[in-house]
Amino acid sequence: MANQKKAQSGSLKTEVSEGVALVTIDRPHRKNAITQAMWLELAETVTALGKNPETRMIVIMGAGGDFSAGADIGEFDEVRRNAETARFYENANSAAFAAVRDAPVPTLAAIRGICFGGGFGLAAACDLRVAEDDARFCVPAAKLGLAYPVDAMIDIVEALGPQLARYLTYSAASIDAATALSAGFLLEIVERGTLEFRARELARVIAANAPLSVRASKAAIRASLSRDGKAYQLAEALGAATFDSLDYGEGRSAFREKRKPQFHGK
Repeated sequence: MANQKKAQSGSLKTEVSEGVALVTIDRPHRKNAITQAMWLELAETVTALGKNPETRMIVIMGAGGDFSAGADIGEFDEVRRNAETARFYENANSAAFAAVRDAPVPTLAAIRGICFGGGFGLAAACDLRVAEDDARFCVPAAKLGLAYPVDAMIDIVEALGPQLARYLTYSAASIDAATALSAGFLLEIVERGTLEFRARELARVIAANAPLSVRASKAAIRASLSRDGKAYQLAEALGAATFDSLDYGEGRSAFREKRKPQFHGK
């Protein structure tokens, strides 16, 4: 009975191989709608993966035919019924977005089917996004009478652009993968049935590069977008550290010897 209840409430599945962590939102019978407990679990899982020195890339996808329908509205009468409970809920929500956004390693959302609401926010928090051609995207807050957390909205504007972000949030309309690609929200569209293969392929390419260099690049891009002084200082420090790393020596040696470098993140 306990296992059946857990299956109904949903969970995350995590698989790590060759530096790539694949996190799957596993609630396909509800189109991977994310419960409050799952938001908390997602924050903990991604934070732990980011702290693991063996992790070089995090991929997030949904089980079955959808990425995620977003937050589970079915539990809102209990966990998001007023301003007080909404604050706690949104803290859990924002912690998950922040864990993805601030992960020291690159994050990739692999999207098929529905990517709505909180699922859209989760994808927007990722560094990269690829989708199958049947993917659809929507921010339906205006039809529910609620507001998105400001940090999530910042991710959406950065990933989608202000004009389309305004249209989606004001109208609660949905867009297809082609429109999301043309807006720059998606890196690429892949054929149906090839999403996981392509996501793993991209992740392996990134994971094979020098981890300290990739981390420094992620921090520098975050600093350029946020215009935050502390973020700028962190990016400068991570960039400077690459020049004293063993990996930098390995990269130069591999170039001279015309071989593939073997990086260890040191």
